[in-house]
Amino acid sequence: MSMISRRDKGADVTSFTRMDRLFDEWFRALPMRRPFGLDWPAGEELIRVDEYRDGDTQVIKADLPGIDPAKDVEITAADGMLRIRAERRIEQDREDKGYTRHEIRYGSMMRTLPLPENVSEGDITASYKDGMLEIRIPMPPVPEAKKPTSIPVSSS
Repeated sequence: MSMISRRDKGADVTSFTRMDRLFDEWFRALPMRRPFGLDWPAGEELIRVDEYRDGDTQVIKADLPGIDPAKDVEITAADGMLRIRAERRIEQDREDKGYTRHEIRYGSMMRTLPLPENVSEGDITASYKDGMLEIRIPMPPVPEAKKPTSIPVSSS
């Protein structure tokens, strides 16, 4: 007998979707996936990033050499997730050069990262210089903790 479970209609599906995406990204990053032929069907590579905090700004740096950022990079922010998609195009004269070794990968690359809570997606900026894409995410101010309110107890 098989068991079928259903999600509650009130469950936060967005949280499940975010976890699925994060698990997929983690699995893509495993170094052992290539030797065993566990490549992704779409042929997309994982964009490697460094992520750190610089004062009140979250900074994401992505290593994307050999691309034209105006044509080959798309950055979107929606539903608490930041998606970076890029494509490294094959050179037209590649066949004529008589390569001894050809290890540079071409094709599409993608990375999806969770955004910090309460970030204004319209304030996110990106720049590209010397093969590095830098995305800056201003962090919202942390609300001050309110002092507890004392409630008097009356006796009857």
